[in-house]
Amino acid sequence: MIKLPKSIRSVAFTVAAMVALLRAETAFGAAQPLETFIDSAKAGPDFAVQGEYEGVAVSPLGAKQKIGVQVIALGDHQFRAVFLDGGLPGAGWNGRDKIEVDGATFGGETCFNGKPGVSYMATISGGTMSGFTDKLWEFKLKKTTRHSPTEGAKPPKEALVLYDGTSTNAWQNPHLDKRNLIAAGTKTVKTFKNYTLHAEFILPFVPKGRGQARGNSGVYMQDRYEVQVLDSFGLKGLNNECAGIYSQIAPSMNMCYPPLTWQTYDIDFQMARFDTSGKKVKDAVISVRHNGITVHDKTAIAKPTGGGKPEDPTGGPIQLQGHGNPVYFRNIWIVEKQ
Repeated sequence: MIKLPKSIRSVAFTVAAMVALLRAETAFGAAQPLETFIDSAKAGPDFAVQGEYEGVAVSPLGAKQKIGVQVIALGDHQFRAVFLDGGLPGAGWNGRDKIEVDGATFGGETCFNGKPGVSYMATISGGTMSGFTDKLWEFKLKKTTRHSPTEGAKPPKEALVLYDGTSTNAWQNPHLDKRNLIAAGTKTVKTFKNYTLHAEFILPFVPKGRGQARGNSGVYMQDRYEVQVLDSFGLKGLNNECAGIYSQIAPSMNMCYPPLTWQTYDIDFQMARFDTSGKKVKDAVISVRHNGITVHDKTAIAKPTGGGKPEDPTGGPIQLQGHGNPVYFRNIWIVEKQ
């Protein structure tokens, strides 16, 4: 018989009631503006808990299995842990099987109140998550910070550099923050037809935000087709979440990193084709690598996404969509193709 650690046994009976109390306290009184952080040093204790954890679960007979966990901050010391057998997205997870467990922080420990033998249960303390799987396999996981393999990618000699931290001449009415990052809410001066695009972006930490209120922006191809930019860390990976072709096509896997982590898009784009009469004969085609993993592979886009200009044989600018959220970009370059 496996004896569960005392801290986890007690958590299984108490966390649900504590989470309910926190939610009741949060709901009381007038609505407040959402706290938004762009500096990790000022983001508070919940930010330190949120993130990715990975390691190995061990069965009572000594068998081992890799496991990954994404812990999402929901505000007021509440969290959701997404347990992924096989590892993190893009690093072992099969893209399907997952178990979600809610939790909260009390007395310096963050506890997730799954039921022994039914769900996962765990505690986080000092950057380590300890607990048991739904099959009572024991694990101890370490917090990890991943970096995209294309972060900092150097533009090839034939590239047009759109922004490298110096000149903003390639952009219409651009705005820079004190870190010399270019803010969402601008378009390129030049228009483009077929190309490869590299862009790096960072999302704010908005723990009480939900849905489109959680760091919203987008990268538009030709001012027509939006590749969504959003803090979708740990979520389902829908067509209106990060790397989705907005409201049309979901990414094959949710590769969104936690907020305040640099992320990358590497996009191959071929514009829609038209005959001599102006009739469209072929849809635009796009491939997207999000943080180094292909999430759209030669995907046809049937029509412009919301807010996109009508299709025609001309090119269009790259737009970094502004929604009033502090989303920032760097290291943007493009290679034009025939």
